[in-house]
Amino acid sequence: MFTGIIEEIGIIEKIVKGKLMHFSVRAQTVLKETKIGDSISVNGVCLTVVSIDNKRVAFEVMRETQEKTSLKFLRVGDGVNLERAMSVHSRFGGHIVSGHIDGIGAVRDKVKHDEACWLSIEADKSILAFLVTKGSIAIDGVSLTVVDVYEHYFRVSLIPHTIKSTTLGFKKPSDKVNLEIDMLAKYVSRYFEMHKEEKPKLSEGYLRSLGFDE
Repeated sequence: MFTGIIEEIGIIEKIVKGKLMHFSVRAQTVLKETKIGDSISVNGVCLTVVSIDNKRVAFEVMRETQEKTSLKFLRVGDGVNLERAMSVHSRFGGHIVSGHIDGIGAVRDKVKHDEACWLSIEADKSILAFLVTKGSIAIDGVSLTVVDVYEHYFRVSLIPHTIKSTTLGFKKPSDKVNLEIDMLAKYVSRYFEMHKEEKPKLSEGYLRSLGFDE
């Protein structure tokens, strides 16, 4: 489990692609107290650490994960957002992020707005259906607040700190990004889907059963 608060930007140093993709990242902060078998979010994707060597950490990516995330587009020299899994003593500064990607989006445009900027992301309707104004979305592992939702895209605002501290500051039109919907939105949607055929329970007797006597 993650919070969407990025700890550092790592740099891809080596990639071996195939049915099992293997790549290493030069990092520093996320290596503290990290051991083989631990989970680290790489551009929003929960991956298992398979080796640690000096200031490098390596991961393996199954074919299914490659197909469903933007990790397949990585190149040597690229920066990636890194976050260690939450500990019981962590402060919860973002929102609940599982590291399980729901889809790939594409940068539509990035417009400077005072010291910050507007970032618009094109996404599939299956993603947009879960988004609401002021709701949460994770873009490449970064916890952000949705500003607007349109028919084919949505928009978020990046503050100077996010621009400087994550790879979103480097994104340009057509760049691909990983998207993870707010977990709570998915549970609510699933609940109503399972109960859509049921008749409403709201009645005088039902309200009395809940303690509404007056």
